[in-house]
Amino acid sequence: MAGAAVTISVLALAAVHTIGISVDIWTALLLSILAAIGACGASGVAGGSLLLVPMACALFGISNDLAMQVVGVGFIIGVLQDSSETALNSSTDVLFTAAADIASRKKKEQLQEELQIQ
Repeated sequence: MAGAAVTISVLALAAVHTIGISVDIWTALLLSILAAIGACGASGVAGGSLLLVPMACALFGISNDLAMQVVGVGFIIGVLQDSSETALNSSTDVLFTAAADIASRKKKEQLQEELQIQ
């Protein structure tokens, strides 16, 4: 999901920058949250992240015509975009798996210490 969230945010912010709209930190944070939530629903759908770009562009008042042009750019750079999105998804999967494993090992060690004390 991380790759889709980044794709949605980057393409929307690229469109905003191209138009010349100024973005404050709170709007960018809201965009990141909306992109992350949207990416949850788009995971596993081919081109799902590109389908959510118009939603992100609407946050800045960008018309649907221009938002669909941004989606068109996403299709043009599709091989690079999809490869980087997949790489980011894989790396975050490894990160969360490692975090869960570390937490599981710590819990197991604590349980063993408690049993030895008793």
